[in-house]
Amino acid sequence: MKKLLSLTMAAAMAVSLAACGGSASTSTAASSTETKSDAPAAAEPAGDTAAAASDPAVTLVYAEVNPLDTIVGQTATAFKEKVEELSGGSITIDIQASGVLGSENDVLDNILAGGDTIDMSRISAFALTSYGCNKAKLLSIPYTWESREHWWNFANSDLAQEFLSEPQEIGLPIRGIFYGEEGFRHFFTVKPVSGIEDLKGMKLRVSNDPVMNGMVEGLGASPTVVSFGELYSALQTGVVDGAEQPIANYKSNAFPEVANNLILDGHTLGAVQVVITDNAWNKLTENQQQCIMEAGKYAQEFNAQLSESEENKVLDELKAEGCNVVEVTDKQAWADACAKVIEDNTKDQAELYQQLKDFAK
Repeated sequence: MKKLLSLTMAAAMAVSLAACGGSASTSTAASSTETKSDAPAAAEPAGDTAAAASDPAVTLVYAEVNPLDTIVGQTATAFKEKVEELSGGSITIDIQASGVLGSENDVLDNILAGGDTIDMSRISAFALTSYGCNKAKLLSIPYTWESREHWWNFANSDLAQEFLSEPQEIGLPIRGIFYGEEGFRHFFTVKPVSGIEDLKGMKLRVSNDPVMNGMVEGLGASPTVVSFGELYSALQTGVVDGAEQPIANYKSNAFPEVANNLILDGHTLGAVQVVITDNAWNKLTENQQQCIMEAGKYAQEFNAQLSESEENKVLDELKAEGCNVVEVTDKQAWADACAKVIEDNTKDQAELYQQLKDFAK
């Protein structure tokens, strides 16, 4: 898998450089799929990336809740740099990181209410569930993704493009550009835990999402909604006993300072996507839109290469710094505890959910 990603990354970079040199770019190897013509969010505009340099200058504000040194923060930077390179500087991406523009839900509320202060955002794939995106819900079902390869088999498929199109299909004023991931998500707690039984009765922070709430209830804990920006203080003051995050985000946000116990249950992969508002999209020329799409392919492959190596590096650092890391060798009991939330949230899309599961083969 890594070898394949390396080859596709190199091909994508070669195509991008050719476009900047004055040739029209018609495709890149950063995606293994073709876009469906009836998918408005994934449809690529006709245009010449090299010609974008002479287009009117535009600045797009990009919201990111995590710091720039995280996997998603580094992915944002890679996307920014590629967009600015391909557009010859006619597009500037202004990354506002570390949650300065609010939580993911704050950002989405702003965007979907017609606000014009945020043009793009990196969001968790499941964040759109609360706004009517039913397909998106399937991406965060507990214990769906068996491995990173399983996820990327989906993310590089035609089916993934259909998921990116969902906001447009239901009338939301945003469109998906590309997918990524920030590692498997695990629980971390103030008090030590050695297994699933120790979570019983704990107040665990969740975002306002029905799947996450149901998962925590299935594990015998109490789901407690706290905004991400308030999570550190909530752990510090006892408002919550724990939470869940990918490993890199756990460290970058200094959560080990107040909750130094990490149990590697890997209940789901931190699937993410980058979206752009219709207002921002319509500000761009066709050439500039093409730059955004080409940079999205590049950033998706960048993320695929970065995530696993970065996660392993951070885990080693956490162990060296004295974090109490507990491995979960058999996740069956965890999956069994979540059987109800899995069934309740997939039965209306059972065939589609099975297609996701089948990408593990």
